[in-house]
Amino acid sequence: MLYALKIAIRYLTASKAQTALLVLGVAVGVFIFVFMSALIGGLADFILSRTVGDISHVTIKAEDAEPAILISPEGHVLAVTEKGRMRTATLAEAATWIPLIEAVRGVVAVSPQITGAGFLTRGAQVAQVSVTGLEPGRESAILNLDGYMVEGAARLGSGLVVLGQRLADDLSLGLGQTLRLQSSGGVSTMLTLSGIFQTGNGMIDSSSVFVSLPTARTLFAMPQGVTRIEIKLADLNAADATALRIRGLTGLDVVPWTDGAEQLKEALNAQAQTGYFLKSFALITIVIGVASALLLSTYRRRPEIGIMRAMGAGRGFVVVVFVTQGALIGLLGGLMGAGLGYLALLPFPSREAFRPGTLPMDITQGSYGLAITLTVLGAILASILPARAAARVDPVTAISQ
Repeated sequence: MLYALKIAIRYLTASKAQTALLVLGVAVGVFIFVFMSALIGGLADFILSRTVGDISHVTIKAEDAEPAILISPEGHVLAVTEKGRMRTATLAEAATWIPLIEAVRGVVAVSPQITGAGFLTRGAQVAQVSVTGLEPGRESAILNLDGYMVEGAARLGSGLVVLGQRLADDLSLGLGQTLRLQSSGGVSTMLTLSGIFQTGNGMIDSSSVFVSLPTARTLFAMPQGVTRIEIKLADLNAADATALRIRGLTGLDVVPWTDGAEQLKEALNAQAQTGYFLKSFALITIVIGVASALLLSTYRRRPEIGIMRAMGAGRGFVVVVFVTQGALIGLLGGLMGAGLGYLALLPFPSREAFRPGTLPMDITQGSYGLAITLTVLGAILASILPARAAARVDPVTAISQ
């Protein structure tokens, strides 16, 4: 085996220019593989972070009570008592469930909320808004308000309100100004604008208003309980399994973010499939390049192969020599391509520091080890045909040429 390795190395170093070109060709294929892995993986993470990163991964919503139905002894419906339309369904025992939910593996944040519709008024200007009451200290548990603030602070307290940049511009509002917020139930309160945020989501920036949980209780006449509990996970792909665990623990109606997100999952699937095709083409290119080069080497070295066979070298030994040669080419090209790919990805910002306007490259998803392994295996497979051709060389015929 060691002797076969020495011969393989001698063959490679005998024609340095050809070997260098071959290794460079393999390196380019590996570079493309690494680059595409980082691009496809980074793009998938970017899409998920922009669509799912700032929303609840698992949500518990209060269910409206079913209307009471009065039925006669004969089985006829006598009356239907409708639920009051102005009454908001609540999770009355939220304070009891929150510690249990926080203890579930994979849960990183829990945010009890009171939500509802309202009207924001400043002078003669009125805007319909979506009101969310957040527990002080958990303002950025789900939506990263701290990271999106452009003016003021995200901290919510009694008499304070935080709203989006577009809504503030529409109403000509500035920090410290007073405005009136009225709930759909007719309860109103005066608030001071303490922060303005900009998420880049037009719906949120133009219609969302955040107040403290006590303020929301006053607005929506809800002395206890909440309307929903939003949960954020360390791994958003574990939402379905985590929702099942929380449902079994609390008996509540728990909804993961994947419900209703079929189109997004299909788009990500299609993107991943595209990435697999592109990387497969890169590997096929490597295999064809290595195979063609080794076939040429086999033809050029027929006399040497004939001498080896005449000196007693078996067909298996010749196969090992050429397979080893292919493996060395794959290893050298794989290491060079992975190294070049890593260096090329270094200037790109990390996932955490990504900013719009740049390619969403993720250096951690370059699949360097996989690229090198697949390249070596591909080179070995590519060398089998030339190796078998070399092993079939007739010593007498080869030497006489």
